[in-house]
Amino acid sequence: MPLRFNGAWRFQPPADGMFVNRAFPEAAIEDCVALIMRVATQGDRQQVFEHFKGYFCQASGATHVRSSSASWAETDLWHYAREAAQNSPLFIEAFYDASQAFGRGDPDTFAPDVNMINGVLAKHRVGYQINPPRLEHREAAATAPLVTVDQPPPTLAERAVGILQESLNRSEQLLSQGRGREAVQESLWLLETVATAFRGVQTGATTVEGTYFNQIVRELRQASRGTTLDRVLNWVTTLHGYLSSPTGGGVRHGLDLAEGVEIGPNEARLFCNLVRSYLSFLLVEHERMGRR
Repeated sequence: MPLRFNGAWRFQPPADGMFVNRAFPEAAIEDCVALIMRVATQGDRQQVFEHFKGYFCQASGATHVRSSSASWAETDLWHYAREAAQNSPLFIEAFYDASQAFGRGDPDTFAPDVNMINGVLAKHRVGYQINPPRLEHREAAATAPLVTVDQPPPTLAERAVGILQESLNRSEQLLSQGRGREAVQESLWLLETVATAFRGVQTGATTVEGTYFNQIVRELRQASRGTTLDRVLNWVTTLHGYLSSPTGGGVRHGLDLAEGVEIGPNEARLFCNLVRSYLSFLLVEHERMGRR
């Protein structure tokens, strides 16, 4: 079934906001064309390029004319993909519809499916998600958007910054794919990882020496009694314990089949938002302690 969405987007896509909504990013185009190259290994290369090129031509308002060779077909595919990318919804529609139509009826022929396309959209923060048969605008969705996390302070090592951002992106991608428990597990891992940044930090007369999450948090609380940091760390510990417990989230030690509570989409987004909020606060605190 062809992809359906707000008809006004064909003329004017939503403005950019938390996500990229207007034009499809160049890096995302490259990922989509890379997937088409994989599809082309299943048959005649030019025929595959012509198939996808035809949909991109339609999206960009051009007439589809067969290229003179496979090489020119690939060049023309890139050209019309970039033309279609000036309007994100039209590009996504073209890529999705072309993938759905390719090899229809042949069980041994495969083209990118919904999860793969949504994965590209999430990876590049494109503001749409395919929920067949509709294309949904992520910023306008009923569910609350993920809490924005402040940039990690410069006192964290550059490699650590990369790890943090990669994990945040991975968590968001898992949420967009409906894999809530894994998204929460990724967020919990990130919370434990950030806690290790406090090891060796001066807290007045003492230095944080703990190795594991609970040890580090305990030392930080002892050195910050009665402060906002103390209260936040109490909430962090409670959330961490609940998510780790088999009768709570069950993301670390397995789920208690008799008394455990399965994490649903709403709970997963809530837990990820809470963790990200705490991360934002803790990273600022880490910077403040480092300056002190």
